[in-house]
Amino acid sequence: MTDKMISRKDGKTGWMIFNNPERHNAVSLEMWQAAERILADFENDPEIRVVVLTGAGGKAFVSGADISKFESERASEKAVEEYNATTERMHARLTGLSKPTIAMIRGYCIGGGVALAVGCDLRICEEGSRFAIPAAKLGLGYHLPGVQKLIDLVGPSFTKEIFFTARQFSAAEAAAMGLVNRVVPAAEIEDKIKEYAETIAGNAPLTVTSIKKLVGEAMKDPEARDLAMCDRVVRECFASQDYIEGRRAFMEKRKPVFAGR
Repeated sequence: MTDKMISRKDGKTGWMIFNNPERHNAVSLEMWQAAERILADFENDPEIRVVVLTGAGGKAFVSGADISKFESERASEKAVEEYNATTERMHARLTGLSKPTIAMIRGYCIGGGVALAVGCDLRICEEGSRFAIPAAKLGLGYHLPGVQKLIDLVGPSFTKEIFFTARQFSAAEAAAMGLVNRVVPAAEIEDKIKEYAETIAGNAPLTVTSIKKLVGEAMKDPEARDLAMCDRVVRECFASQDYIEGRRAFMEKRKPVFAGR
C-alpha cells in the first residue's frame, strides 16, 4: 500500500484519503491501484456502512492525474492502456459499491477530482471550494461514460458550460448546478460529514442499499433496467429482522439498532 493513500476505519465509517498534498492530491497510477484495494476492503467489511472520500492537507480534494508521473506511467501506448484500465476499474468499483459514499471536498476539485466526486453518492463541500474540468485548455478528450455521469447529475446545459468554458466554478455555483448536495463553512465540514455518516450508518442498511440500487436502475434506459432485482431488494427489506426492529423501536419510542439482516 502506497503512503500516498490512507485507509482508516472509524466505527461504521470507512475513510479513503488521497494523500499527495504537495501536488494538490494529484493521483498517480499507484494511488489508483491502492484506491481500488481500499474500496474492495470496505465493501467486504460488514462493519463498514458508509465510505467517505477526501483529500489530505485541506487545500484540495483531488486535482486530477499527477502529470509529473506521465513520463513513467503513460510513455507508451501499452502504458496508457494499463493506466486507463486501472482508472476505469477504480471508478467501476466506486460506483458499484453497495455502501453509500460521500465526497468531503475542501479546496480544489479539478478534472479527475470532479469525476471522482461525481462517482460518489453525496458531495459536501466547504464554502471556499473550487471546481473545474480544464480539458478544453489541455486538448483532452473525455469518454462518454464520464460525460454521461455529469449529465445525469447537473443536466446537459451545465455539462456543456463546465466543459466549454473550462473555468473554475465557486461552491455556490456548484450548488446551484446540483454538482454538490451541501455547502458548509470550512470550520464545520468535518463535523457535518461525521454527522451525515453517522446518520446514514444508523439507518437500516438494507433500505439504504436498496435505494442506492433503485436509483442506479432508474438512471438507466427503461429497457436496460433489472426490474426483478428491484422487486427483490424491496422484498428483502420487508422480510428482514431490521423491519421488525424498526417497527418495535417506533412503538417503544426508542432508537432502533439495525443489524443489516
